[in-house]
Amino acid sequence: MEWALDEDYRRPPRRSQESAPMPFEVRKIEFKSVNDASGLAALIDDGVFAADDVVAVIGKTEGNGGVNDYTRILADQAYRGVLVDKGTRSEADVKQIPMAWSGGCDGVITPHAVVFARVPDEQGVDVSSGSGSDEMSKRLSVGFAMSDVLLPEDIGRPAMVEKVGEGVKRAMAEAGITDVADVHYVQTKTPLLVQETIADAHSRGETVFTEDTLYSMDVSNGTTGLGVAYGLGEISEVPAADAICKDTSLYSAVASCSSGVELDRAQIVVVGNAAGARSKYRVGHSVMKDALDQDGIWNAIRSAGLDLPDRPHHTDLGDKLVGVFLKCEADASGQLRGRRQLMLDDSDVHHHRQIKGAVGGVTAATVGDSAVFVSVGALHQGPQGGGPVAAIVRVDD
Repeated sequence: MEWALDEDYRRPPRRSQESAPMPFEVRKIEFKSVNDASGLAALIDDGVFAADDVVAVIGKTEGNGGVNDYTRILADQAYRGVLVDKGTRSEADVKQIPMAWSGGCDGVITPHAVVFARVPDEQGVDVSSGSGSDEMSKRLSVGFAMSDVLLPEDIGRPAMVEKVGEGVKRAMAEAGITDVADVHYVQTKTPLLVQETIADAHSRGETVFTEDTLYSMDVSNGTTGLGVAYGLGEISEVPAADAICKDTSLYSAVASCSSGVELDRAQIVVVGNAAGARSKYRVGHSVMKDALDQDGIWNAIRSAGLDLPDRPHHTDLGDKLVGVFLKCEADASGQLRGRRQLMLDDSDVHHHRQIKGAVGGVTAATVGDSAVFVSVGALHQGPQGGGPVAAIVRVDD
């Protein structure tokens, strides 16, 4: 896919920095087929939100999750087509809407999209009297930014960390979030390396971090995770080049980074809770310490504001949970709670697919829903062998 972004990419639509955050509508939509956008069209036709209200989409598609996973592009084209057909924005404007597609629905994961729409104030709620807690009166807000162009030689190196970090700060400001503690989820999409971009770097006398295009997916994700951590102050400075993709003690607890062939910049969506926002939703986060850590998922849901029993069950959620978003990684130690694991030695099925299917199953069983966003390549995103978890809940009827 060709991304034709002009200099206006720094100016997200429909909100000035001086205005209060508008309320957001958040809906999960299942894919009935690889390029199905009928669910999006139905929500627009039913008046849940207008096509012009949609500001971001995050979703799982059903391909192989690899470099050549074109189901991401098919989903992207379908969703953008609906927004053009049913809205007033031009095709060029719709192309600038961030849509982060993560390929691969291994195991029980159901292909789906979560749509974020900025809606008029009358569709919001009055939070002035709320629960009496200033923290709970903050509601979901979303900000978007595109980084400066990421050159092939930037991927895996400090320049990428700096460019992503700067973009995260702009996206946070766009969301009206003033405290980094109120940022609970940062979804990014960045370029990875392919033969064409590797050759381009070489033609200019530059080197690249790796010439293994599949590994470059992990490298891009990991470096972006450090960029998020730097932008939010989770790490105090840009790491040295020799720490990137090596020092796993450096990570972001809120970053969910994906990469693909679709673009040449970091596409950044910041989701947090902002004072003055009138959304019906809140977002929270935690981390899974390992692939079996259900408590990490429940802690993210509690962080979003749901009151749960000490030993929760998915039936305690009712219809309040909109979505959960996770990153995962096969533990490099080859161990899981003292038990030997074989996925890193499997020559038949890549460990990315195995850990995604495993964590997807754990998550689906925990929340009672198979439409969960689980993405692999969690280097510098959450602790080694685990990963960040974000949860969006509806807190008002």
